[in-house]
Amino acid sequence: MTFSELGLSKALVDTLDGLKLVKPTPIQAQAIPLVLEGRDVIGLAQTGTGKTAAFSLPILQRLAPGKRAAPKKVRALILSPTRELSAQIAKSVKDYGRKLNMTSTVVVGGVSIRPQIKALSTGIDILIATPGRLIDLIDQRAVSLNEIEVVVLDEADQMLDIGFMPAIKRILAMTPAARQTLLFSATMPKEIRELSSRHLKDPTEVSVIPAKKTADRVDHSVMHMQSSSKMGALASLIREQQGERVIVFTRTKRGADKAAKRLDAEGIAAAAIHGNKSQGQRERALAGFRAGTVPVLIATDIAARGIDVPGVSLVINYELPNVPEVYVHRIGRTARAGASGTAVTFCAPDERSLLRDIEKLLKTPVPVVKAPEGTYVDALADPDGDFAPLNRTQRPRQGARPAGAKPQGRGRKPAQGQGAKPGQQQGKPQQGKPAAAAGANRHHPSAVANHKGEQQPASKTRRRRRSGDRRPRPEQGEARAAVQA
Repeated sequence: MTFSELGLSKALVDTLDGLKLVKPTPIQAQAIPLVLEGRDVIGLAQTGTGKTAAFSLPILQRLAPGKRAAPKKVRALILSPTRELSAQIAKSVKDYGRKLNMTSTVVVGGVSIRPQIKALSTGIDILIATPGRLIDLIDQRAVSLNEIEVVVLDEADQMLDIGFMPAIKRILAMTPAARQTLLFSATMPKEIRELSSRHLKDPTEVSVIPAKKTADRVDHSVMHMQSSSKMGALASLIREQQGERVIVFTRTKRGADKAAKRLDAEGIAAAAIHGNKSQGQRERALAGFRAGTVPVLIATDIAARGIDVPGVSLVINYELPNVPEVYVHRIGRTARAGASGTAVTFCAPDERSLLRDIEKLLKTPVPVVKAPEGTYVDALADPDGDFAPLNRTQRPRQGARPAGAKPQGRGRKPAQGQGAKPGQQQGKPQQGKPAAAAGANRHHPSAVANHKGEQQPASKTRRRRRSGDRRPRPEQGEARAAVQA
């Protein structure tokens, strides 16, 4: 099947031929005819299967014959969770519509809002936006949504995880009821299903793969090791790639910055990208990664959906995600557009429960491979049970005694012939020094013994007198008497 058979115009097909896009992907082949018919669509497909073209191509064809947008008006709205993904969608829309007389722009946070207000003042055919910045523009009356014809929710589950759902509901309430609504995502949580049933009209669901499954061409595995061994294993795996593109995912922004600094100290060029970075810093990091001058990109989950760089040979989960679905999107950064890739996960003992959640989601165990030399810990064949799985809320207590071990320390009665001075009998107090009661902890402040060796309760804290009950000191009384006289 070709794009021309899907009902696309000759101008779009010629543009796709120039971009060397001839054969549509499964999600494109099923979604494009439905969108051209004007139906609401729910598209469920793996990351990297071409969802952007599945909704942008039919939108361009639908809007092309119509009149241009009026000032401060928008004809089509595409919502995405991150700045990077919004920028990539905007680039695709411009590439696909280069032969069409249509306008498009992108509005995201992290940059000045004034140029965005100016761009919207003349009217925009296709607006690509993050929900937070769009709400800001609406509050400043820089844009109106009452003439929108099509709304697209891209990566809806990620917008749910970030907390954009209240903003999305508010935005949808400002659009006409007769709009066409398209929802695309890699997973379909229950909340997204409820959103679609409330805001989509008789939608047609397109699911080219079972939900909650990793990309078919990704060879993913897990390495068990201590947390302190992860940095050495990370540097070792990156060196094995010999300059190829590698994406490393961490849970926190601070962890991403720390990993980037450590790799730089090891002589490995790396850049971190996360929410605390300015838009200019994020764009420079992605530009260096695409150009190959920075072969390692370290990102948090906020950027997991927005990185669409071809040729990523390895994805490393330096830390396991708290949400199992995020694992699918992380490893989906490799094996893009039909290519193959590798994903490796570092699992510390206290992350074992997170790994079990991921395996439950995938309905299959993640293969275990040996970590680089010097970092391997065989947690699955540990005879002493030192790396037994921990619950997410459990942590090993500082200085905890191993199971079956006898208590040690000063409170233990010394064995026969140990700990006694010559001429002193075991178990009896020294002359002139009363012994504390049996079982008392002599290091506790409440353990006070009298002269007979009996344990006494700790003295009660003196009650603080109220200001009215406070008795004046003698010199204060004399001063008051002098004043009264």
